Amino acid sequence: MHQISFRVRYGETDQMGVVHHGNYALYFEMARIEWLRQLGVSYKLMEANGVALPVVRMTVNYHKALFYDDELTVTTRLIGQPTAVINFEFEIHNQNMELCSTANVTLAFLNNATRRPMRCPEDLLARMTNNSTQ
Repeated sequence: MHQISFRVRYGETDQMGVVHHGNYALYFEMARIEWLRQLGVSYKLMEANGVALPVVRMTVNYHKALFYDDELTVTTRLIGQPTAVINFEFEIHNQNMELCSTANVTLAFLNNATRRPMRCPEDLLARMTNNSTQ
């Protein structure tokens, strides 16, 4: 499990000050990248080594609106052991610790050169295993 916190920026909202639904995908991406970073994995380096992680499925449940200047905490949890796909579960809470959104996101490991699915890189699996035993 990993958490990041940040404030909703004005440009992420509509005229009513409510976060536009399209920004939730960005919030989940930010959280995933930080989850990888805390494992010692650079997404940029992974891509440079020919591994891409496109989103293949995303299910979002909106429980409570998010507003401009809310302080959000996004919790990321890995679901299961990665194979050719990796599954995450997310929760977004506001500054009052109210659950505002939940999501499940599936990404596929893709060989960038061939554009074909591939297994999770061994070094990433090893880092996840080492992290879960600490």
